[in-house]
Amino acid sequence: MDVAAAALLGYLLGSIPFGLIVSRLSGGVDLRRYGSGKTGFTNSLRVLGLRRSLPVFAGDFAKGLAAALLPLLWRDDPWARGAGGLAAVIGHVWPVFAGFRGGRGVLTGAGVLAALSPLAVLLTAPLAALVLAATRYMSLTSITGAVVAAALFTAFAAAGLQPWAFAAVAVTGAVFVIVLHHDNIGRLLAGRERRVGERAEGRNTAAGG
Repeated sequence: MDVAAAALLGYLLGSIPFGLIVSRLSGGVDLRRYGSGKTGFTNSLRVLGLRRSLPVFAGDFAKGLAAALLPLLWRDDPWARGAGGLAAVIGHVWPVFAGFRGGRGVLTGAGVLAALSPLAVLLTAPLAALVLAATRYMSLTSITGAVVAAALFTAFAAAGLQPWAFAAVAVTGAVFVIVLHHDNIGRLLAGRERRVGERAEGRNTAAGG
């Protein structure tokens, strides 16, 4: 029951479409009609610009953080916390409040991992920032960060520093990120992936994020 309650709550939190809410408040724009058609921060950044996208960044991260922390209100069950976090990512990708059309769940997943192991996220963040600064590919940054975080979570669990449930969440999340970025990976290999800073004017299947 703890796991089921956490998963349901996490999914509902994850389904809050901050990107869509912010875009509609910014002149009635439907973010799903521009760029990659996703409602996450990357597409929001391309369509709305940095200033108007910051609430999307904060909201998407916070809902993942909350989903993995709220189960502590009734019991400290690592599997319940993990289930709540993964459900939040699923809710972000397929949100019930936005016609099941969301983003790729990277920031929400980062919020989940930050709730489960702040140290692992702090160790991952500089490498992810370096990849972003060097390449300006948000997709490559997301994939790299997810894989490194999964490796750290697994190492911490093997060393007895945290539950294996947390490592399972990180590894599952990394697989999820890679699968959801399959189109971006194809464009990266073909040299056609959009870089951070490039604007999106209309629905474009060649857009990343």
